[in-house]
Amino acid sequence: MSTGPAAYDLIAIDLDGTLLCPEGRISSANRDAIARARAAGVRVTVCTGRGMVECKGFTAQIGQRDPVVVAGGAMVSCPESLSTVHRFPMDRDLVGELVECMLAHKHAALVLKDPDGTRPSSTPNERGHDYLVVSPRGWDGIDPVTRWWFKTLNVPVRVVPRLNDDEHPDCTLRVGVCGTRRATREVADDVRTSFAHRATLHHFHAVVPGSHPDRTDDHILILEAFDRHVNKWTAINWLAERGRIDPARIAAIGNDINDVAMLRSAGLGVAMGNSIPEALDAADRRTLSNDRDGVAHAIDKILLGEW
Repeated sequence: MSTGPAAYDLIAIDLDGTLLCPEGRISSANRDAIARARAAGVRVTVCTGRGMVECKGFTAQIGQRDPVVVAGGAMVSCPESLSTVHRFPMDRDLVGELVECMLAHKHAALVLKDPDGTRPSSTPNERGHDYLVVSPRGWDGIDPVTRWWFKTLNVPVRVVPRLNDDEHPDCTLRVGVCGTRRATREVADDVRTSFAHRATLHHFHAVVPGSHPDRTDDHILILEAFDRHVNKWTAINWLAERGRIDPARIAAIGNDINDVAMLRSAGLGVAMGNSIPEALDAADRRTLSNDRDGVAHAIDKILLGEW
């Protein structure tokens, strides 16, 4: 491919539904396109709703060495050491009220933590837990898909019956619940009504086992709440300031509700062909879907100067 100087200095790429195909893999076409971008002098970063431990296998596949945006923008992490570069924590009172609301609706509250902040003082070389799950019923109170996710990705979890058992209240990044559309409908409505003015809220499809039934009311959804100033663009902008990158020279590629802020704010927002309507509306361009190597298509358009 013949290219001139790239119009963008940084390309920020979402994982699920974007870089990953429907089967949850990175295609060789997408990997090769990322390599071409780097060879052309363009930095590439991953921007995902997953925590660092939940995406480390994918960052390794693309040879990622620069910091990545994880936890929906609430944290910047080093993909090599898995250590925290920066975090955007939630207010303690807001966390407490959200957890109380979720427990009132009989959901286990999934409290995502900065694992560097939860490292045991007695064993400082060990990694701390990524999730504090508040569940009065213990593991039995956690929905099956969440249990599957934790087990499949070997996520360090601490389960407690009360939020008061949290020994690290200052390093909470996100609070959420997971369950079927039917089961999460009431708690989602309550959280929106009570906290929309105080938190950034997302309600979207979860990654589920391939055997899960595909019926509308059985779709597994994730409801997430962050500090009201936090989204993926918050962290991308933080990285840009430290790398002296003009936001107008940042391209972002995504497909879902938690990508909207970065698609709208970046110099070039590229929505996947499989994007939700909100992402399509926020973007400047539309690429192919994630089952047709849409990331590679977008990167090549950028490197050719067509976008």
